[in-house]
This record gives sequence, structure tokens and C-alpha cells, in this order.
Amino acid sequence: MDGTGVAGSTLRHGGEEATVIDFPVPHAGQPAGESGATRRDRPAAEPAFGPQCADGALQERFREAMAAVATPVSVVTAFAGTLPHGTTVSAFASLSMKPPMVLVSLDRGSQLLGIVRRSGRFGVNVLSSDQSAFAMAFAKKGGPDKFTGVPWEPDHDLPRLVGAAGWLVCEVTDLVTAGDHVVALATVQVAENVDAPPLTYHRRLFGTHTGLEAQA
Repeated sequence: MDGTGVAGSTLRHGGEEATVIDFPVPHAGQPAGESGATRRDRPAAEPAFGPQCADGALQERFREAMAAVATPVSVVTAFAGTLPHGTTVSAFASLSMKPPMVLVSLDRGSQLLGIVRRSGRFGVNVLSSDQSAFAMAFAKKGGPDKFTGVPWEPDHDLPRLVGAAGWLVCEVTDLVTAGDHVVALATVQVAENVDAPPLTYHRRLFGTHTGLEAQA
């Protein structure tokens, strides 16, 4: 699997089970590359594993609990030379306002993570509600082939998906190992959005957000 995976269980779209995507825990732990003095790989403290942590039943209950958490769906992108790469994530959140910062969680085996380590940069495409097909496409392995048939354009030397509800240009400040994932902390250099409903993921189904006021 090229991308994320922890506790969101297998992605389903329209009731069909898709290939390999376990969205990571969006809020767990709340809480670099080689080219900057402030960027570094900082291993997390070793967890105190006990009988409960090794219990498969607990892991399954945890997976189900996190599947009940509605999350936004985004595609994190970067260039390897001239070739675009990207992967679907749901563990993406704002971190700080002063300075503007975000965090994203990437699987330790992700091909994109290696690219982000080397370049120190990535883009976040916050998907709109009509882009579930993009989420599925970028959840699979495939490297640059994932972009086949997907409209995109370079923006600030990063691949930007056309029609995404939000766009962030990010510079890595730290990479923190956390279990089987790496959390990338990054400052935001550019932030743009359009007036479009977001794509969400809840109980293994895509959806979108509707305000309670709209239902009254």
C-alpha cells in the first residue's frame, strides 16, 4: 500500500470494497528531510506495550471506534524530479495559526514519504464532494500512474488537482515517527479554497457535510 493506513479500515465506495486503504487515526496522539537545519526525524517515545496493546480484539475495537469519526479526505502530492506523486490521507489537520502550520500522517512504507523527506515540501489537495474517484485512485499503488485521467497542474512546483475544494503549499519543519506512521509537521506557504462542499469519510463510506441549520 502506498499511502496511509491505521485505523480507518478498508475504504468502501457505494457499498463496494476498494483496494487497500486504511485511513489513519485523525486525532490520535494529537500530536526532515536532509536539506534544512530545522528539519529532522524525531522518533516518538517507545510505547509501553502490554497484554492489551497486543490484543487483536482491542485493535479491532479501536479500528471500529475510529471508523465512526468523520474525517475530511485529502490527497497529498509532491514531485520526484518532473514526475508527480500523490496519496490519499484522512489524517490531516491544522496545527497552528502563528505561524500557519498543518500536520499530515503518512505510512512509514509510503513511497510519497521518501519523496517528502528528500524535497522537504508537499501540497495538500482538500477534495470536494464530487471527487471521490480521486480519493480511490490515489489510495492505490501506482506512483505517477495515479495521475492518469486526473486533471492536475503544477502550482508552486507541486502537483495541484483541478477542482479541489482547498489547496495548501507546505514546507516540512519536522518528521516525527509515531508507531507505523510518520507525522509530517509543516508550515503553510500558500492557502487557497473555493466554495465547494467537502468530501468526507465516515463508517467506510464517502459523504459530505450538511449544517444542522440546513436540516431545520
